[in-house]
Amino acid sequence: MRKLLFGVALSALMTTSAMAETIGVSMALFDDNFLTVLRNGMVEYAGELDDVELQVEDAQNDVGRQLNQIQNFIASGVDAIVVNPVDTDATVAMTKAAADAGVPLVFVNREPVNVDDLPENQAYVASNEQESGTLETQEICRLLKEKGKGESAKIVVMMGELSNQAARMRTKDIHDVIATEECSFMEIVEEQTANWQRTQAADLMTNWLSAGLEFDALVSNNDEMAIGAIQAMKAAGKNMDEVLVGGVDATQDALAAMAAGDLDVTVFQDAAGQGKGAVDAALKLARGEEVDKKVYIPFQLVTPENMDEFTAKN
Repeated sequence: MRKLLFGVALSALMTTSAMAETIGVSMALFDDNFLTVLRNGMVEYAGELDDVELQVEDAQNDVGRQLNQIQNFIASGVDAIVVNPVDTDATVAMTKAAADAGVPLVFVNREPVNVDDLPENQAYVASNEQESGTLETQEICRLLKEKGKGESAKIVVMMGELSNQAARMRTKDIHDVIATEECSFMEIVEEQTANWQRTQAADLMTNWLSAGLEFDALVSNNDEMAIGAIQAMKAAGKNMDEVLVGGVDATQDALAAMAAGDLDVTVFQDAAGQGKGAVDAALKLARGEEVDKKVYIPFQLVTPENMDEFTAKN
């Protein structure tokens, strides 16, 4: 009788284990404020689900490491893979590795270069980057007019990593807005990359100021670079009332800078929402359910007037 009971218990345990679903997650890097919120959003959401386990790895901004992580996930028999790509131009190899193994794959936050050619069991979850830089730059344009700069205004642009589709798209958004009749008075006098990083942005801004560069507004591809630039401007004694600063992500640090009167506009990118959407898409694909190839979580404009709505989100 004891053997029978033990056998039943063991069988139940094995059945429960067999039902558990495992998702391998490869993040471009852990050392990034926005991506930390995204990663935590995935982990917390998975923790609310029954029999779902995440294996989360840090690619440390190394494409080769990320490809190895994907291969290891496949070898370990995960049910699906979620990837936040280090380099969006390297996603073709990732797609092929997962497709050849028959393992569902979901790209999150950063748009893969092959997004329009993804196979049936792959998807992309993010926010539409055509909205991000557009909302940011349109608001900077409006604020410049309010400040009496509607005839002529000089703009500096800080770009993210040039290998990253979001950086390229957000920068294109800036140019597209400036090309419109309403904002054609804006002139870009400097445009360089600071690779999404606060410290690199501070160094870049210091160099610009040391060279005597004059400008009316900074339009940054993300909040971290905007914050670094603000720190450099304040250290150089620049009057923040005389310059407009915009970013993207609406991180907690960015909202603190906005509350202090240093950051004028940001755009909320729902990191936790993207993480939840990626886990949902991965589970559906693993279960053979249909998923849209592109799943978009909307961007939202954040200003001092509505920032209180976003203080606990990113």
